[in-house]
Amino acid sequence: MRPIYKRVILKLSGEALAGENGFGIDQSVIDSIAEQVKAIVNLGVEVAVVVGGGNFWRGRSSEGMDRTTADYMGMLATVINSLALQDALENIGVLTRVQTAIEMRQIAEPYIRRRAVRHLEKGRVVIFAAGTGNPYFSTDTTASLRAAEIEAEVILLAKKVDGVYDSDPAINPNAKRFNELTYIDVLNRGLKVMDSTATSLCMDNKIPIIVFSLKNPENIKRVILGEKIGTYVKEEDLC
Repeated sequence: MRPIYKRVILKLSGEALAGENGFGIDQSVIDSIAEQVKAIVNLGVEVAVVVGGGNFWRGRSSEGMDRTTADYMGMLATVINSLALQDALENIGVLTRVQTAIEMRQIAEPYIRRRAVRHLEKGRVVIFAAGTGNPYFSTDTTASLRAAEIEAEVILLAKKVDGVYDSDPAINPNAKRFNELTYIDVLNRGLKVMDSTATSLCMDNKIPIIVFSLKNPENIKRVILGEKIGTYVKEEDLC
């Protein structure tokens, strides 16, 4: 089977990297993700990755903390995760570059769009770290923005849950999972796929989002090959 996408953004939550520990990095999880990325790179897919930082830092530690300072701390957490993922990928022979939105030249390249695209064309995995480089913007928004900039065909949103539900499946055993949604559905219903800024950016640039679970180590490859899993978020069909 041939992949149906040529260039993708894989968005990973920081919490996913923590595994069952709930904090920090579970090496077995990050090694599994690296193997999954290698599998789709071997199919000829160009892969860029955006990683969250929630396994180290999420929001302010107190109401007294400055929001901007807290957001910069979160950006630094994404750099830690990006370097860990780079190490796991390179340990299995996948050429990888980390690009940061905040310059830290000793450990990573600064984000330069043309350079990122060139790395992808050469078969390297590019990991975008430090968010957008601006406070008040999430790593979801980073994924949407970078997808638009590098002209990715889809955002693969890998989560702990296997799609988008009408309520929290951990609380409501009767929660209904959606197979397909439009961007407007997500915004109007307040569904927690991505934040509203990220969803709107995808809608404006017609970038589909596929939400699926990381629990099955074959899922990234299955999505790339066109198998219908998780929830597909797209623009409204015009009749």
